[in-house]
Amino acid sequence: MRRLVLLLVLLLLATGGGAYWYFRIYEPAHSDRLELTGNVEVRQVNLAFKVGGRIDRLAVDEGDDVATGTVLATLDKRYFEDAIRGAEAQVAQQQAVVDRLEHGTRPEEIDQAKASVAEREAMVENAQLVYRRQTELREKGVASQQAYDDAAATLRQTQAQLRSAQQALILAQIGPREEDIAEGRASLQAAQATLIQAQRDLEDAQLVAPSQGTILSRAREVGAIIQAGETVYVLSLTSPVWVRSYVSEPDLGRVQPGMKVELSTDTPGTPVYRGTVGFISPTAEFTPKTVETRELRTALVYRLRIVVDNPDGALRQGMPVTIEIPPLPSPAANAGAAASNP
Repeated sequence: MRRLVLLLVLLLLATGGGAYWYFRIYEPAHSDRLELTGNVEVRQVNLAFKVGGRIDRLAVDEGDDVATGTVLATLDKRYFEDAIRGAEAQVAQQQAVVDRLEHGTRPEEIDQAKASVAEREAMVENAQLVYRRQTELREKGVASQQAYDDAAATLRQTQAQLRSAQQALILAQIGPREEDIAEGRASLQAAQATLIQAQRDLEDAQLVAPSQGTILSRAREVGAIIQAGETVYVLSLTSPVWVRSYVSEPDLGRVQPGMKVELSTDTPGTPVYRGTVGFISPTAEFTPKTVETRELRTALVYRLRIVVDNPDGALRQGMPVTIEIPPLPSPAANAGAAASNP
């Protein structure tokens, strides 16, 4: 009886050892599924104003969920509005200059130039009479040399004024030059560009969420004077959520870009997430030595990036996850699929 009991105990031990060897050693070693570990990576964005100024309002705080386009903060807009009004005045002034140049000389201005020429002609005629009279008196010895010189100078002066008035009339009749019009238009465009920049600065006085996410931190307070580019908020993006993992060199051929995978966390009762292999590093994380052994080659790993589909917000930065890689289709299955779909 004692021998029978001993044989039964040995038989149970042998059966248990065989089962342990099969299910815990042999079966995992020959399983078609690949299991990897990784960590969640959530992208973060430092949000800042494009322009400097004084913070007038902060609309959200740490931990708040925001949607795309939500106004997070605003600067004091009075200075930007003053700049716009000044730029608008410059545009209006330069527009008036361009309009005057393009319309040319008015008929009234041409008539005025003609009247000025007629006036100068009359002055020249009078100066010529005085000059001739002083010449005759000088020849008779009656007029002084000073009177003669004054009459000659007056004649030359009135003749020069006549020529100036005649040239002014010609310019009035021709109108402004094309170069002057082009210069005026260029100045107008510069003023308009200044106005557009002032309007853009006013728009940039609002800090808008670029994507849906959660506010991680608030770095400034209301009333603070900030420069362009200074961080005001740190935003954690809701999507995309990535998982960083590594695959060893022997298993690298079992992972392909675009492959669908399953992900699970260590928390009991959490759902199984679906993901897609989006990136496989073309190089190993560590540069191999010049002389490699077989053992060293198996220690090389390659970085993976897995994009999680439709995350529910439960995946946090740095959270460890387990990744199940499905087996690759066998060559026979691929050949059968090709034959069924010619």
